[in-house]
Amino acid sequence: MMIFKIFLMGLLWIGVKAAVVEDDKRALLDLMNNLAHSRSLNWDSNSTSVCNHWTGVTCSEDGSRVTALRLPGVGFHGHIPANTISRLSALQILSLRSNGITGPFPADFINLKNLSLLYLQFNKFSGPLPFDFTVWKNLTIINLSNNMFNGSIPDSVSKLSHLSALNLANNSLVGQIPDLGMHYLESLDLSYNHLTGVVPKSLHKFPKSVFEGNNVSMMYSSDEVPIVMPPRKPNQNRKDGKKLSEKALLAIIVAVSAVGLIGIIFVWMVCCLKRNDRDGISSKLEKGGMSPEKAISRTQDANNRLVFFEGCNYAFDLEDLLRASAEVLGKGTFGMSYKAILEDGTSVVVKRLKDLSVGKREFEQQMGIVGNIKHENMIELRAYYYSKDEKLTVCEYYSQGSVATMLHGNRGEDGVTLTWETRLQIAVGAARGLARVHTEPGAKLVHGNIKSSNVFLNSQNYGCISDIGLSTIMSQIATPIARAVGYRAPEITDTRKATQPSDVYSFGVLLLELLTGKSPVHTTSGDEVIHLVRWVHSVVREEWTGEVFDVELLKYPNIEEEMVEMLQIGMSCVARVPDQRPKMTEVVRMLEDVRRNKGRPEIFETESSGN
Repeated sequence: MMIFKIFLMGLLWIGVKAAVVEDDKRALLDLMNNLAHSRSLNWDSNSTSVCNHWTGVTCSEDGSRVTALRLPGVGFHGHIPANTISRLSALQILSLRSNGITGPFPADFINLKNLSLLYLQFNKFSGPLPFDFTVWKNLTIINLSNNMFNGSIPDSVSKLSHLSALNLANNSLVGQIPDLGMHYLESLDLSYNHLTGVVPKSLHKFPKSVFEGNNVSMMYSSDEVPIVMPPRKPNQNRKDGKKLSEKALLAIIVAVSAVGLIGIIFVWMVCCLKRNDRDGISSKLEKGGMSPEKAISRTQDANNRLVFFEGCNYAFDLEDLLRASAEVLGKGTFGMSYKAILEDGTSVVVKRLKDLSVGKREFEQQMGIVGNIKHENMIELRAYYYSKDEKLTVCEYYSQGSVATMLHGNRGEDGVTLTWETRLQIAVGAARGLARVHTEPGAKLVHGNIKSSNVFLNSQNYGCISDIGLSTIMSQIATPIARAVGYRAPEITDTRKATQPSDVYSFGVLLLELLTGKSPVHTTSGDEVIHLVRWVHSVVREEWTGEVFDVELLKYPNIEEEMVEMLQIGMSCVARVPDQRPKMTEVVRMLEDVRRNKGRPEIFETESSGN
């Protein structure tokens, strides 16, 4: 009987939990359907996976409630509909920054009693701030900067016992600054408002810059001499028409000289700041993490934002990207790549492009073409960023690393050994991906940078290619790093232009690399430089074909014929004359036939062979 009661209680709890999360789901759908947005959200009324797959939504550990909603930069505009977000009563984190939301601070947010982090900066909110902040007793971070809020700063803010960061900069707030000097307040920014009066002594621990752009003064505790902070708009000097005395004239001369000196210093500072702006993203990415308020100018061009592609379910904006923890993955032909870990735990690969030959319009057109190609053997472009000084691409992060790392990394006890099955799947998958690029309707696309460090394994252990379409927008065929030289077709030395036949050549080198386990250009123990294609040709010519294959493959029985067939395919791809090389669609068919001809097609059943 007791077991039966426990069973019934369990069923009742499951039903209650499902009902509660269903209520949160309906609230989110009401928000999406009643607030205009330019980026599509993957919120589907027929989907039950609110907690695991909906863009920007995080749930409690037991999946019963929505606890975080992060939707920065999704293009919201208009008023937040009443009775939508406010129904998410378990919400702890709310981030709607970098949108175009208008109207007053939503009055029904009073229902979000559990709110801890609130990010509404870079919107168009207006009107007064909430009168009583104590209804959100758990608030630790408030960022309402870069809006159009007016009225005074409520005294109730000082009663938030957990508040560690407050940013109200770049609004139209008036009145005096309340005493916010709680010992646990670590970050404060009230700059560029219309605040007046004296800064409370408890706030003197913060730098003067957090009060700039207001008509306020600070008092030194020693002599009580006020230091007036610069107002937002300096007052014009009045003319009284009286004759100037010699002392007054002398004072003016001194003042003019001082102003001239200040002007020189100001120009120098502007130059430094511009240089810093140019270096901002790169230095912050290299150091790993940054403050978004410092990394992004308050007057940032609204067009210079991350552009996401249809179907992308990432929920972050440029601020998130710039302040993310960053790890250098390596320097490639087209630029430096970084692994960026966002605050919600998502990992992405950010590539900083260098030496572009095109302007913004051509860049966006090429990114649009590439970003709309969807294929299981291509690492899709998720987003890009373009400004005068920085061009970034954002792609998914693959934790297993590249095929180059797997082939040429540590081959000891802890190293990764690629089986013959996996190598064949890598070849088939990468071939399918490249064939898809070459057959894009209406665009004769070229990859231009096929190499093992640009090939990764998908969830089925098939090869996936990255860096798609970048060669077209670079200044020329970029000078390759040393390890990439061996992938280049002979004709590129003269033409300096990648083509589909040169892609085929590079893919052929990749096949030889998979078969031999050797890098395209490597050195012997005697420091002799060996080019893989020449070496394979010489060995095959001398009929020592068996010496070509990686010793790691010799332990697998009954694969000799398959390896020889793949070797023949690779040799046809690296033919010196471009017209003698097969098309990538033919290469796909030949590679698939390697296994099918042996009566073992099962290796290809997990993925379709279509282009």
